[in-house]
Amino acid sequence: MPIIRIMLVDDQMLLREGLKTIINTQSDMQVSAEAENGAEALKLLADNHVDLILMDIRMPILNGVEATKQIRAQYPDSVIVILTTFDEDDYIVEALANGAVGYLLKDIDAQHLLQAIRDAVDGSMMLPSRVAAKLASYISNRQTIRRSTPPTGPMSSSLFTEREQQMGHLMIAGYSNRQIANELFLTEGTVKNYVSEIYGKLGTNNRGNAVMLLRQFLSD
Repeated sequence: MPIIRIMLVDDQMLLREGLKTIINTQSDMQVSAEAENGAEALKLLADNHVDLILMDIRMPILNGVEATKQIRAQYPDSVIVILTTFDEDDYIVEALANGAVGYLLKDIDAQHLLQAIRDAVDGSMMLPSRVAAKLASYISNRQTIRRSTPPTGPMSSSLFTEREQQMGHLMIAGYSNRQIANELFLTEGTVKNYVSEIYGKLGTNNRGNAVMLLRQFLSD
């Protein structure tokens, strides 16, 4: 029976140890590499062939979304499953758009996690029901916006609410989500929700692309 070789990428050592203990009890899989962040994972992949990468989202130096993008660019056959605490829409869409084959939440039980690993290696996409629902809602919203937007001509700033326009101008000015939250006296989570709505209306999930578009659509 072939062994599924797995890399764990998470900045919490205790979590990595727990996952390794669970995985290494299986006769058909083993943890063969560990990394504390995306940058370290990239370095390790140069000398370690793995069948699947379990990737956290929020990590120092290089986060899971950007690491997924870079790994898939260098190793296009890589099978990456996001394993994270966060189920925000922008994380889900960005991770999947950058090549992840699944998005699992850390409250998953051990047996479902192990089966998800096997299924991902076999080519199945892994999405828990509430994550799939968020993704479906996001796609539906984008399709509604596209149907209501004229196919030619510049997008009008009237597509955005007044608050979204405020956010857009701050994004253009280079503000991070945290800085926007401080400027507008909002929570960072609320800002992320607004930014996700802006992404959907612009038809992108990349902040750099969004800023370039916003410069056109919100120009005075």
